[in-house]
Parts: sequence; C-alpha cells; structure tokens
Amino acid sequence: MLFCMALARILVDGYSLLHNWPELAPGQPRFSAAAREELVHRLTLYRDAIGTPITIVFDGAGAVGGARQPAVESTPELEILYSRAGQTADDIIERVAHRMSSYGEVLAVTDDFAERDTVIAMGGMASSCLSFIQTVENALAETADEIKLHNRRERNRFKRPK
Repeated sequence: MLFCMALARILVDGYSLLHNWPELAPGQPRFSAAAREELVHRLTLYRDAIGTPITIVFDGAGAVGGARQPAVESTPELEILYSRAGQTADDIIERVAHRMSSYGEVLAVTDDFAERDTVIAMGGMASSCLSFIQTVENALAETADEIKLHNRRERNRFKRPK
C-alpha cells in the first residue's frame, strides 16, 4: 500500500493552461483580461469542489496595458500572482513548490517539461495542461450531477401528496 502526503496546493501556470483551453473565453485573445477572468472563475469552481487551495501564476509580461489585476481578488484559497520584470511564472512556481514541500505535496500544472521535472525532483507532482483540464471538467460535471440529485431529492421531500 502506498501512502503519500496530502496535496497542499495546486500551482497553475496560468498562460500555459489558457493556451490549452480554447473553450474558455472563446474568441478572446489568450492574454486578455477576459480569458484570465474566465480561467479564475473556472478554477474557483474547481477549488470549491475539491477543497484544495490553488495558486494561479501569470507571467507579468503578458498583462496588456498594465491591467494586471483581474476583477476577482486573490484569497488564501485561490491566489492569483503575477511575475515581476525579469521573473517568470516558472520561477514563482518553483519557489512556492520548494516552500510548500514541508506542508505536503504540491501539484504543478504546466506544459513546460523542465518545470514539471523540477517540481517532481522537489517531491511534488506535475500534470500536463490537457490532463488537468480533463480533471477539472470531470470534477465540475460530477459536482453539477450531485447538485441536480440533491435538488431532486429536496423537491420530492416537500411535494404535497395528491
């Protein structure tokens, strides 16, 4: 039997994930505020479904017109970070993965193979963007099904007999 530490946090390379998820904000440029906000919204729903904190890291250089801050504010449960000049999202993900290692495993979501290897070498886990997208979509579909079932039970519980 294999025992592992609890997943402490999911670290997401925001633009890497956006480039692989064209269904989010269709027709919007991948570096747009609308695309970033839709990603934040979807990952908020996912975080609510699984209960694991998520950090989304965007390369600051990709923020257009200084509009770096999304409409949604960072929280401890869903943190939104932007790299500074001379720094990449990968740099931040590596630093956070290292600092979080004593609290449990982290999951890095990126399509950068070197980044995934680095996080794994630090004792974390890594996922490709496409694999993570499928995980998110499955979890959200399962949550939606559970809500429908719950609502159906509640409606039936309060139905008046004819």
